[in-house]
Amino acid sequence: MDNVSRYCHAIRVGKSIKGIDVVEVMEQLKQHNNCVPKRIQVDNGSEFISKDFDRWAYENKVILDYSRPGKPTDNPFIESFNGSFRDECLNTSWFFSLEDAYDKINNWVQEYNHFRPHSSLKEMTPAEFVEDYLDEQQI
Repeated sequence: MDNVSRYCHAIRVGKSIKGIDVVEVMEQLKQHNNCVPKRIQVDNGSEFISKDFDRWAYENKVILDYSRPGKPTDNPFIESFNGSFRDECLNTSWFFSLEDAYDKINNWVQEYNHFRPHSSLKEMTPAEFVEDYLDEQQI
């Protein structure tokens, strides 16, 4: 999730997520957006402290900014997003398979990014906020 626009770029669905899975998602985003972030704020989950993810960050000149253990307030934006995701999707859905989970979670992400206004974005959706920002950059 982008802390500025609140845009959710990807959620990986799986029984367990490893560092190589994070690298795979980051490579897909890199190909799609033709760029990588300068900095990624992450917690100390095993998928983020893996050698694979660390190597990817080093090779792509991305700074990994780790939260202090036990301090979720170091990254309040993702904590807020995770709470909304849990309350609005995970706690309200039954997942009958990984494919079903993938479909339901991606539908929620589409709604979150394109249809749900955010008070922190002046009642714009994350997609509208990004579009406005890019329009301003072209002026």
